Amino acid sequence: MSAIQYRYANIDDLKIFYREAGAADAPALLLLHGFPSASHMFRDLIPLLADRFHIIAPDLPGFGQSDMPARGKFAYTFDHLADVIDRFTEIIGLDRFAMYVFDYGAPTGFRIAVKHPERISAIISQNGNAYEEGLSEGWTPIRAYWQEPSQANREALRAFLTPETTRWQYTHGVVNEATVSPDGQSLDNFYLARFDADDVQLDLFGDYKSNVALYPVFQNYFRTHKPPFLAAWGRNDPFFLPPGAEAFKRDIPNAVVRFFDTGHFALETHAKEIAAAIRDFLA
Repeated sequence: MSAIQYRYANIDDLKIFYREAGAADAPALLLLHGFPSASHMFRDLIPLLADRFHIIAPDLPGFGQSDMPARGKFAYTFDHLADVIDRFTEIIGLDRFAMYVFDYGAPTGFRIAVKHPERISAIISQNGNAYEEGLSEGWTPIRAYWQEPSQANREALRAFLTPETTRWQYTHGVVNEATVSPDGQSLDNFYLARFDADDVQLDLFGDYKSNVALYPVFQNYFRTHKPPFLAAWGRNDPFFLPPGAEAFKRDIPNAVVRFFDTGHFALETHAKEIAAAIRDFLA
């Protein structure tokens, strides 16, 4: 049951890589990764949940082992990523599922939930934001690019794509850096070093403003449908602040909010604790 299988799905001539584990007839759980990572970020979580859930963890287009089409042939926007993953769920036969969303996975998954509320059985958001108060000052350079998409403002964002910054994202806010495996960040940096991958990511930085513009739409979905909701948050995240986790309770009063003493990539240090919280929540 806990063995992970590595597969590809063809989504309108786009090859999407995904990890799959658990019994096919078990409740489905879709795992959506964030920047600059891929489904390998769930390598510790999947075996802890596969005895109870049918787990599907795709790599978003342009990330990990999924295709990264040329920018002239594929629009790297969050609307487009969500459309591809929405189609992916249909092709592999997920008609009702819970979702675990992290970072970029949140605006991707929330778009799918807004479009198909009847398909969503529950949401776990691990540092996946949907409220203005959740955005830290770390977004200031990216906001500058939104407001003035000049070449100079775009070039300034390349600092987010260096190996040193990737490591910082993994270790900032962690109590003991020695507990953070180098494996995940090394893979992320490998993928970021591919030809044109930096400009793909800069395109997505620019389009992230579309996610903030949709926050009222996401919040209306939460208020209207009130999906069972767990916010599992690394409280020391330098990008998505604890008030963003607490804000979910404004629209879903029964939402469960759990904080863990770690940073942005909370699964690197707290996979067992987060898995236990998910098992309790979805029980």
